[in-house]
Amino acid sequence: MKRLILSFCTLIIFQKNTAQTLEKMTWFNEPEKWEIKNNSLSMFVTPQSDYWRISHYGFTVDDAPFYYTTYGGEFEAKVKITGNYKARFDQMGLMLRIDKENYIKAGIEFVDGKYNLSTVVTHTTSDWSVITIDKTPAMVWIKAVRRLDAVEIFYSFDDKNYILMRNAYLQDNTPVMVGLMAACPDGNGFSAVFENFKVKTLPDQRRLKWLENNK
Repeated sequence: MKRLILSFCTLIIFQKNTAQTLEKMTWFNEPEKWEIKNNSLSMFVTPQSDYWRISHYGFTVDDAPFYYTTYGGEFEAKVKITGNYKARFDQMGLMLRIDKENYIKAGIEFVDGKYNLSTVVTHTTSDWSVITIDKTPAMVWIKAVRRLDAVEIFYSFDDKNYILMRNAYLQDNTPVMVGLMAACPDGNGFSAVFENFKVKTLPDQRRLKWLENNK
């Protein structure tokens, strides 16, 4: 019994020491002002910053704040976002990034006075899809599920009912930087708050199928 209790305590300590926390993550394009408190990241988004490659606009930028951790394999990432959007194209949400030519960013983007559920998928060149929201949401949850060579992006207004907003290709069997992104291409910056960011690893589907077929 003592050995069992000791093993259990050791497991709890190990999980606590190895658990993902915001403090253990890494900045790419660190903003001047940011703070972590109570499992929440607050930042003042760097003015004149964005992520975009070539298509439609004819320029490439890769200079907005991105706070990330790295995961291999399949996973589910989720975060609650709240922003004091002011200028055209002010945006924040989740980002999954392999490198400067392959990434997905998804969340809220403020365009022409309206809130849009926005996804940009980049493979050499960027594309952009939006869903306009009729009313101003107090907060939004964004969830990304990476399975094999695809990522499903969902949104929710209550963290209970999630609605699919995009299904996009992302190379599998490749480590991915996943985390919190905000950008301010047109304006002078805005305040963004990310709460309860979580990443949950998922079992590899190909391995599960192999195990099922080779019992």
